[in-house]
Amino acid sequence: MPHYDGAVTIFSPDGHLLQVEYAQQAVAKGATSLGIKGENCIVLAVEKPSISALQVERTIRKICALDEHIVMTFAGCTADGRILTNRAQLECQTYRLNVEDPVTLEYISRYIAQLKQKYTQSNGRRPFGLSCLIGGFNYDGTAHLYQTEPSGVYWEWKANAIGKSSDTVREFLEKNYTDEMAASVTGVITLAINALLVVVQSGPKNMEVAVLERNKPLRMLDVETITQYVAKIEKEKQDAEKKKPKK
Repeated sequence: MPHYDGAVTIFSPDGHLLQVEYAQQAVAKGATSLGIKGENCIVLAVEKPSISALQVERTIRKICALDEHIVMTFAGCTADGRILTNRAQLECQTYRLNVEDPVTLEYISRYIAQLKQKYTQSNGRRPFGLSCLIGGFNYDGTAHLYQTEPSGVYWEWKANAIGKSSDTVREFLEKNYTDEMAASVTGVITLAINALLVVVQSGPKNMEVAVLERNKPLRMLDVETITQYVAKIEKEKQDAEKKKPKK
């Protein structure tokens, strides 16, 4: 049905907006990103793309702070992510100025989703080609993790993955996420890195991990810290293999 994808506002006979579905394909080709909600923390982890030896690493970021209590990552078109991040940061500050309270997670997630939805019903525009994971704390101290899609829908999750190989990572999270694990910041970080190792074969240098704890500033884990977690995970796997009964 090629003649139905010429404009974003035209439905195909079976009820699809093909330009939105193409945007979802852009997300599926993006770098793997995941988010996990703990009892006292939010952990976001992403697969960093390989960079040239002459590139400045600090200019390649897939995790960004929207406010002092909210952090976001995305998968898909990086340029779209930069624009959406700027709009969301401005909305967070506008809300704080007008209401004199920090923005809630559901409000900013709904704002981002509404902005995406506007671009699915306006001629001369294209949908944002990215999905977002937005995590943080409300002013009552509760942690939340939301996902927004190019179509403009949003959901809340305990843990989720987006981007390339997201189904594989989500399946791993479903098997290993427990409330007992979520009570520990170290446990949440370990699960996030372990889940990313399922699809990242190049090791700690190609991972970016952010930890946001209640009433604490956003913390980016350095390569040495991630390497320590990876070494611990591999050791636990080796010990588990040794304990398996031999056939």
